[in-house]
Amino acid sequence: MQITLSVNGETRGLDLDPRVTLLDALRDHLRLTGSKKGCDHGQCGACTVLMDGRRVNACLVLAAMAEGAEITTVEGLGSPEAPAALQAEFTACDGFQCGYCTPGQIMSATGMLGEAREGWPSHVSPSLAGPVSLSDGEIAERMSGNLCRCAAYPSIRQAIAKAAALPDETVAEAGE
Repeated sequence: MQITLSVNGETRGLDLDPRVTLLDALRDHLRLTGSKKGCDHGQCGACTVLMDGRRVNACLVLAAMAEGAEITTVEGLGSPEAPAALQAEFTACDGFQCGYCTPGQIMSATGMLGEAREGWPSHVSPSLAGPVSLSDGEIAERMSGNLCRCAAYPSIRQAIAKAAALPDETVAEAGE
């Protein structure tokens, strides 16, 4: 099956079996290996990418379902020379240990910060309307779909909080 994916601003044509997941298309066919295969069941978040600005578990999305959508992977956020705000804060706050979950954590946090800017409430938000305050508990709830087997959660939450405190345009650049 011929499909066209727009990944990190680049259009790529692929000939894939219709059963290929977005994760496998990214890793095995486009060689974008930042997104990790953790559980392959949508339970760990290691494969999180943005699809049209919203976070998704790439292991649960068929590649064919992503045709026409803009996919952003961790490779599309920044580079070692010019990291995105969240990437820089993860490094500054030591928000990783083994690093396996880090790309998924960063992609989920990028999407989560966008959701918070848009006023989306979470299960622990005190109100369903109005601005969202990203307390430590709020960040923990919003990131609960991303597991870190090394338990670097305090540093991950600190990195996200510091990035959230930056001007909106600085963090927004990371998702573009």
